[in-house]
Amino acid sequence: MIKRFLTNVWVKWILILHGVVILCFVILFFYIRHLTVSTFQEASQNKPYDAIIVPGYPFSDSTWHNITKTRVYWSKYLYDNGYTKNIIFSGSAVYTPYIESVIMKIYGEAIGLPSDHLYSETKAEHSTENLYYSLQLAKQMGFTKIALATDPLQSFFLMGFARNQDYKIDYLPIQYKILDKLNLISPNIDPSSAFVDNFVSLPDRQGYFERFNGTLGNHIKDTTD
Repeated sequence: MIKRFLTNVWVKWILILHGVVILCFVILFFYIRHLTVSTFQEASQNKPYDAIIVPGYPFSDSTWHNITKTRVYWSKYLYDNGYTKNIIFSGSAVYTPYIESVIMKIYGEAIGLPSDHLYSETKAEHSTENLYYSLQLAKQMGFTKIALATDPLQSFFLMGFARNQDYKIDYLPIQYKILDKLNLISPNIDPSSAFVDNFVSLPDRQGYFERFNGTLGNHIKDTTD
């Protein structure tokens, strides 16, 4: 029965298709890993930056997610080691009633980053908007030399968007081997200043396709003040 199953023409095509998909994911994985190292090394030659942009991640009222923790600690590493003079945390209250950028700033201060070099961009609801609104804030502050500091996959996605928009920005993607050597504690914080009353989450305000358009950056022209 198994032999007959494997000789079925449709089964063969399905197996081939699955093999191609897996191969594509493997190639993409190794490409992003190579790109992560090369872009970091290239951007390192241009330090210090006036500011780095660090996109937010949803926060609950219990503790920070490991993604948030990693991004905040990476921003601290970059600040402490002379890669940047300032840090712009970016993100609104999107999926939970806490403003992501404010939460990240609170955590940043809790782990020793100086508050006078930390900024919160509070409009962005999508990764593309993290980049757009943070660049607008950087311009207002007089910052001109900017780098994005986030996860490798998010960096890869935003590179294409930034290229299409002709944004002048470099990339300092997270180097996990560096963070693995650090002591990443989780301090207790008071998140109340980041809490939004009468909050309505993004999925309750927008349908799937509308949110997908936002992910592609198509809401920026509609939300610009």
